[in-house]
Amino acid sequence: MASCFRGPLPGRRSLPVLLLLLRVSLAQERAAAAAMSLLSGYFGTKSRYEEVNQHLLRDPLSLGPPDPGYLLPSAACAPLQLRALIRHGTRFPTEKQIRKLGQLHRLLRSQERPCPAAQRLARWDMWYQPDMDGKLAPKGRLDMEQLAWRLAARFPGLLSPQRRFAFASSSKHRCVDSSAAFRKGLQLALQRQPPARDIENETTEINDKLMRFFDHCEKFVTCVEENATAMYEVDAFKQGPEMKKVLEKIAATLCVPVRDLNADLVQVAFFTCSFELAIKNVNSPWCSLFNEDDAKVLEYLNDLKQYWKRGYGYDINSRSSCILFQDIFKHLDKAIAESKRCFLLPNSCLAALSAFQEGGGRSGEPYLGGGGREEAGQGQGFGEGVFYSFAGIKIKTRLKTQIYCQIAITDCTHSMPISSPVILQFGHAETLQPLLALMGFFKDEEPLAANNYEKQMHRKFRSGRIVPYASNLIFVLYHCDQAKTPEEEYQVQILLNEKLLPFPHSEETVSLYTDLKNHYKDILQNCHFSEECKLSKTNDTSTDEL
Repeated sequence: MASCFRGPLPGRRSLPVLLLLLRVSLAQERAAAAAMSLLSGYFGTKSRYEEVNQHLLRDPLSLGPPDPGYLLPSAACAPLQLRALIRHGTRFPTEKQIRKLGQLHRLLRSQERPCPAAQRLARWDMWYQPDMDGKLAPKGRLDMEQLAWRLAARFPGLLSPQRRFAFASSSKHRCVDSSAAFRKGLQLALQRQPPARDIENETTEINDKLMRFFDHCEKFVTCVEENATAMYEVDAFKQGPEMKKVLEKIAATLCVPVRDLNADLVQVAFFTCSFELAIKNVNSPWCSLFNEDDAKVLEYLNDLKQYWKRGYGYDINSRSSCILFQDIFKHLDKAIAESKRCFLLPNSCLAALSAFQEGGGRSGEPYLGGGGREEAGQGQGFGEGVFYSFAGIKIKTRLKTQIYCQIAITDCTHSMPISSPVILQFGHAETLQPLLALMGFFKDEEPLAANNYEKQMHRKFRSGRIVPYASNLIFVLYHCDQAKTPEEEYQVQILLNEKLLPFPHSEETVSLYTDLKNHYKDILQNCHFSEECKLSKTNDTSTDEL
């Protein structure tokens, strides 16, 4: 029977129409993705870790391409100690941010005038709840697990089941949970290596004294944290021409009076765009409010706050971190001292000589041949007729044995294992940023200010590139067997976000440990936390002394 319809059946669409709709949909998705890629580099401290390591978008366990032209330690150098300071993984917004977002969302839902942008955002599902309050998101757990995998692959000699790990954390739940997720990732990365070890259930020390040093610094808390005038540059920029332009544009887009918006509400809309990308990997409708120029202005607003509250704005910001800096070098010093101890092999003449010398020449020898064993047991010292054994060589006299052993001691190839080869500490952007400032990294010639936005377009201090979620600062101490001088025996590298970081004093990516200590001698010797953080009695809230 012939069909009664020449066109498409009722309720259906022809294939060309469906293909056209599909093309339109794909084009819209590509446009949205392109717009998102323009914004994602400007989210500051709310940036996902993948922004600084783009290769992780393709393979989250990849170590990435090698750093071209960077100096590496000699092949004769082996890592002796690793100290990692790790910011927590991707988190949910804080209760304060969620409250501001709720305020903005209610404003848009109350709109009576027809306005496409406002209506689209009013329909958006406000899924954030106050009890999320900065907690670690599922993506944040994944950040930590994958970081553990990569560090285990990058430093297999240190992150192995045979090594001892020391874990510490800030008391904040997002940091404690980040430590747990990291341990889980490390457990999975090492599970095929013997001996079996329950790393996942190892304890984490809560240490706010180091991970939240800023809370314990009275001068910082009073003069910066709780002093409204300390953020003068931030407040001035909020009222400046760049921010005013963004504010007027957003108000026009949302069809609301400019007086109903402020810089904080616009910033929370921008942060919501960043949270949706970081937490859910989606292009949020909130992102449609902004273009790249807007994003640059809002990034600068965030960077101003970081600069004046955690960076170079006031000396106390960075000086308060000297307690953490000195602790890092204390453990590096300890690792070096421990590595120089000879490991006295049981039943060797080294052990025998050590016992003899420590006993003032009166104690017996742990390993003697023939009848000397009885003589040693009676505490009668060395017997002239006894053979002493070392490395398969038998030496008859005590004098020759002592000379031989002393030579061996000066060329000891069996060092004691160090007590803390791997130290992993979990904190905040506020932990890392002051420390990096103390060490002189990412310092611009001119301070960031409300009135020099254009001049700072190519600034070094960009918080999203320095301390995104899961950011990490890693100190690696190397022991070099074939060093030509004692100074060359111990060398250091620093990695920021798994990339080698050139030292400020040399612009090289490897430093002799002695040179590094000499460069930071003043901080190591003269920066005393209690003195730095002591509040002046004359003016408790003045920023003049800052």
